[in-house]
Amino acid sequence: MSGARTPVGPTERGAAKQTVTISFAGFNRAWAAWIGDRLERRGHRVVYQRWDSPAEVALVDLLRDLMLAQGRILVIVSEWYFQLGPRTHEEWNAALREVVAPDPARFAAVSVTNSTLPAAAAVLGAVELNNMGADEAERRVLDRLDLPADPLPVPADGARQGPRFPAAMPEVWGGVPRRNTRFTGREPLLNDAYHLLQGAEPGAGVVTLHGMSGVGKTQLAAEYVYRFGSEYDVVWWVNAEKRVTYRRRLAELAPQLGLSTGAEYGERLRAVRDSLRRGDPYARWLLILDGADEPDQIWDLVPNGPGHVLITSRNPEWSEHNSRLLEVPVYGRDESVAFIRRRAPRLSEAEADQLAEALEDLPLLLDQTAGWLNDSALSVEEYIGLLEGGIDQDVVKISTDFPVAFQTAWSILLNKLRDTVPESVDLLRLCTFFAPGFIPVRLLKEMPHDELPEQIAGLLNDPLLWNKAINQLRQYSVVRLESHESAGDETSSSGESLYLHRMVHQIVHKDMPDEDRAEFIEVVRRALAAADPRRPTDTRLWPGYAEIVPHLKYADVLQSKDPAVQTLVFNCLRYMYISGEYRAGIKLGERALKAWRRLLGENHPRIWELTHHYANLLRAVGDYQRTEAIERAAVDHLREQRGEQDLDHSRAVSGLAADLRGLARYDEALALSQRLLVTYRDLLGEQDSRTLGAQNNLAVSLRLLGRYQEALDADRRTLEARRLLLRARHPWTLNSENSYATDLRLLGRYAEAASIQTKNMRENRIVMGADRPQTLDAEHNLALCHYRSGDRATAGPMLSRVLERCERVLGETDPQTLRFATTTSCFAREHGDIDQARELGESVVARYEVMLAEGHPYIAGVRANHALVLRSVGERDHAHVLIEQSLADMTAAVGEAHPWTLGCAINAAALRNLVGDPEGAAALSQIAVTQAGETLGRTHPLTLSARIALAADLRALRERRQAEKIEQEALADLAATLGDQHVHTISARSRNRPYWDFEPQST
Repeated sequence: MSGARTPVGPTERGAAKQTVTISFAGFNRAWAAWIGDRLERRGHRVVYQRWDSPAEVALVDLLRDLMLAQGRILVIVSEWYFQLGPRTHEEWNAALREVVAPDPARFAAVSVTNSTLPAAAAVLGAVELNNMGADEAERRVLDRLDLPADPLPVPADGARQGPRFPAAMPEVWGGVPRRNTRFTGREPLLNDAYHLLQGAEPGAGVVTLHGMSGVGKTQLAAEYVYRFGSEYDVVWWVNAEKRVTYRRRLAELAPQLGLSTGAEYGERLRAVRDSLRRGDPYARWLLILDGADEPDQIWDLVPNGPGHVLITSRNPEWSEHNSRLLEVPVYGRDESVAFIRRRAPRLSEAEADQLAEALEDLPLLLDQTAGWLNDSALSVEEYIGLLEGGIDQDVVKISTDFPVAFQTAWSILLNKLRDTVPESVDLLRLCTFFAPGFIPVRLLKEMPHDELPEQIAGLLNDPLLWNKAINQLRQYSVVRLESHESAGDETSSSGESLYLHRMVHQIVHKDMPDEDRAEFIEVVRRALAAADPRRPTDTRLWPGYAEIVPHLKYADVLQSKDPAVQTLVFNCLRYMYISGEYRAGIKLGERALKAWRRLLGENHPRIWELTHHYANLLRAVGDYQRTEAIERAAVDHLREQRGEQDLDHSRAVSGLAADLRGLARYDEALALSQRLLVTYRDLLGEQDSRTLGAQNNLAVSLRLLGRYQEALDADRRTLEARRLLLRARHPWTLNSENSYATDLRLLGRYAEAASIQTKNMRENRIVMGADRPQTLDAEHNLALCHYRSGDRATAGPMLSRVLERCERVLGETDPQTLRFATTTSCFAREHGDIDQARELGESVVARYEVMLAEGHPYIAGVRANHALVLRSVGERDHAHVLIEQSLADMTAAVGEAHPWTLGCAINAAALRNLVGDPEGAAALSQIAVTQAGETLGRTHPLTLSARIALAADLRALRERRQAEKIEQEALADLAATLGDQHVHTISARSRNRPYWDFEPQST
């Protein structure tokens, strides 16, 4: 375009700074921001004037009001600018001739569109900014405003970065839906979201768009991205409906950020979260979490850092998780009318108003209905008549939170689709056997197509028909085409996934003939089974399972007799167990047992395999009594039916031994473990993975019995064999290494343990991910290695961090959380906050009392720990009573020579001294020294503590010579064993009485 231009004012070009008012449609905000930034950097004053065009105000009046602005008015010309209202080209031509033509010098314009514009827009003299780089575009803007194009000064280091040139995408861009060119209204919401995010403190830039289904939360978030995306270097869109899919999608960001990671899933996820937190390499990032309706499932994974997070959700509980809320209502009537007229130009304003009222201003329904109504000969009155006529409520029943008109409107639309492209209805119905939201239709394309129903085979085998079906659904806004490719990559319509709104999903799923339902669900089951990675222990394949798991319920896989589908269920349960998704796994296991017992019979072989996986998950959350009953029934049945040499029977025996360990029946568990190891060696040989698993479990039983050296020997053999049989970074190998380091630490070989565990923790993070249970356990073990080595400055923060993360990931009552809380309370008692130690200790005692039976050694142990807290706050008598009871209970539970009992004895002797019973204290210390020397050896740290304690008790009895002899010998052994400058050696030399902390072990 071209047009006459006359400079404003008496000065020559560039002689003075100017005021420029930029008039723009909200859709083109990115252009306004970039142009304004370029002008402001040259010292000019910029006023931003978003163009609005309410239908009830004459266009001439709006233009005259615009002319009241100061200085030159720069219009950003686009089809959006002229459509708002909506307005016709005729209206614009008349208004431009009347208002702008008499004084064209007040206006300048730039064009960012290739669409046809009103003819009279030529008076604006717009210069083109399309299809060019930033430098040339800036030159043209300055020239159009008659401003000099002098080079800008080089910005200082750390200076504010301006908006990116709108035609240039952010450095990293992924998953963002295509822009909705029919987006209408929502200006206040967009501006509120922008100001809330921009005004937030670093680390607090989180805003949640919440509202009912169908109000357009996702479309609003997408429009935010396109309007404000030029201010970010990273824009990453994540499907956050499920924790597993959220983690997978976030991990995919690692290579886009240029992070040097291996292929391991956990390493990529950790690297991404750390990169976002530090803002390196990009500080200006925007993460969109779409469909995050369960904040409790993912809030702990929302990254902190200098960037921003925008969430869409039906759940307002995000306000409890450091997020500001913005409610997204249905359209205002003026927005509804404007949207309908843009979607269906043949409708008048009055007809659009009628339709909006009938459809209750719900954006999703307006979009779908207006789209096909525009192509139909049906009048609005006739359509509303159909709506009011209703349909059979017994045929279609949908959620009560949907508008009444929705179900009827959908029946009409489905009929329209059947009449035009019937294959689109088949595809849509197939999609409803996946979970709502992102539908991985590529799984349908990738599955074997033999023996498929004819109508489905034709659809999947004919690319033209497939594309035609998808395009028809897209045309009526039934689905949205999605791909995880970078922007600018126009993928074909066979793309990676479709987005199907849950409202649409539910209505289509229920409105389906039974014959189609049976055929379609079987197709999806087979597609999921074909996608099974088949190795749930391989963390590199976890993204595949994370994608599959959400769809199991909707494909009703538990009703399938197909062995491949049943194997998929087993593999998903195994994945959920190893990855720490215990609660979700338990729910799936419960449903599977109920369904398969009815489908296959009580004693089908699959039932016993399912029982094994289900019991593993229950045991992981501490339900030992229940799992003991389940596994014992399995052992008895399989022994009777198949004999003791059967592998399924042996697997059930292994589970029963684990249950017995959880119930503190350690001798029984050891006997089973020993017998089982012999069985596996006879049946499978020394190097089979199941034999090594039995050897690993034998070591666990030995460790719980306090036989640390024997446990170390067994764990060493297992570790060496697993390194050869598996790989060094296999999860089971890493678990063996962690166990080996634990044995070293319990034997007092702290430096060796810390060296091994530092490497182990790092590799667990790489392989498993930072917040997986095995990684958390490895980090906790390393913190204790540092603590026992005397590095309290490192140990304290590590213990606090790992406890906090474990509470978030597994919950406050999980057995692993309780173990971590126990050691953190002990640390806080000695080196932190005694009030925190007391609060945490009381909580741990109460939770163990609920989880475990009275008399369990863990209850006795944490009560013994709590007695030391009571001693520290001056409640000596209460502490004395509690420690004596704990000593008696621990003796009854594990025997008088167990290290836990000896530790309780050391503490009880100290409390006896404090309450005036030095004779009882010395007698108990002497017993502890003797038994510890026999059980653990003369120089074990627990034995050395008992010897130092005995010396203190003898001094209290005035037996100074004997006390001096014992003390000097103990100090010499401490210096030789731990080092002359170790904190325990220095403390003993200063005659600080030692105490013992109970540490619950993994079972």
